Amino acid sequence: MRLVFAGTPAAAVPTLRRLATSHEIAAVVTRPDAPLGRKRVLTPSPVAQAADDLGLPLIKTARLDDAVTEQISALEPELGVIVAYGGLVREPLLSAPALGWINLHFSLLPAWRGAAPVQRALIAGDEVLGASVFQLVAELDAGDVFATRSVQVPTTATAGEALELLAADGADLTVEVVDAIAAGTAVAIPQSGEPTFAAKLTHADGLLDWTQPLDAVFARFRGVTPEPGAHTTVGGLSLKVLEAAPTADAESLAPGHFRGTRTALQIGTGSGPLAVTRVQPAGRGAMNAVDWWRGQRGGEELRAGS
Repeated sequence: MRLVFAGTPAAAVPTLRRLATSHEIAAVVTRPDAPLGRKRVLTPSPVAQAADDLGLPLIKTARLDDAVTEQISALEPELGVIVAYGGLVREPLLSAPALGWINLHFSLLPAWRGAAPVQRALIAGDEVLGASVFQLVAELDAGDVFATRSVQVPTTATAGEALELLAADGADLTVEVVDAIAAGTAVAIPQSGEPTFAAKLTHADGLLDWTQPLDAVFARFRGVTPEPGAHTTVGGLSLKVLEAAPTADAESLAPGHFRGTRTALQIGTGSGPLAVTRVQPAGRGAMNAVDWWRGQRGGEELRAGS
């Protein structure tokens, strides 16, 4: 089939690469280059870099406006495929491809419609994640579903790690659907059940509440790692928590209190300590959590969340 593909982050790259091996990609739509790192160097999106590697035509745009609609319509695509582009497709672009658009979404719809399905699912404590391919409609993530796939992710997997797994499985799922559409055998069914919504994460979502039970604290850590990042305050200064895991058979520790061991820094929660192995203090680079703790003056009086 003659396709137009829209996507931006690394999670969209496996689908683009798979589709490019068996279908014609008329154009790839992605967000403009963005400043990254401390030096704020303008950097192409992962999808832009993949498209360049594949020699595919690129349309970089922050808005899917009339000009972009004209560009895409002129290509006469049969189908549009979108994976985490980062913007809404509205009419008349929605109807520009002859068969409309399909969307790979990283949830088992109608669960977790919206911008951060994997992150919100992990924060909520979901044990099974998944991917869905559905017909794009004007209403947010509400179209009929062609196919879904459940994925059991490791119980310690962060959102970033879970997305890598889902991106690979989702690419296979999307290719299967596109192939079925090309063959005229694809069937989409309406979503059933009560939808839940996954709003975009903000910096505030990464704040760890040490009074909550350990499971809830660790679930939030998983859901906000690597973005927007888990963090707390210590002595009025921000401290990012980069690597952490629940502890087994550890002595109780009051919420927010610290205990250093040979391999990790334990921080008390409402039901048991969280073992933190890597942190990033404000204005500094990432470092071993125990080394950071040993370097704190008056450390025994400091509390996470203070």
